[in-house]
Amino acid sequence: MSEFINFLHEVFSSFGLITTRKMFGGFGIYHDSLMFALVANDTLYLKADDSTKQNFIDKDLPPFEYNKGDKKVQMSYYLAPEEIYDDPDEAVYWARLAFQAVLNSQSTRKKIH
Repeated sequence: MSEFINFLHEVFSSFGLITTRKMFGGFGIYHDSLMFALVANDTLYLKADDSTKQNFIDKDLPPFEYNKGDKKVQMSYYLAPEEIYDDPDEAVYWARLAFQAVLNSQSTRKKIH
């Protein structure tokens, strides 16, 4: 596990217990068994949805993208703002936004099925 992943436990300590799992060359970051963030190349991205992504856009935080063949694929995770690393209140605020996006997506899935 990288130092950055270990550091995230400290960053999100005021939000609550997080766990991490290795996946696709990066890590999934979980709270209450739900993935609310991902880490790729020691860069943190937080889950967003239609009700939360404007918060990221307003701060010019780009979405996570990766190449799949000759196509770029965008996921519903956005770069975390720098201030979360120095300000526990900001870390909690952004973690709650990301976690709410996860809960919203689960609620939508349940309505579809």
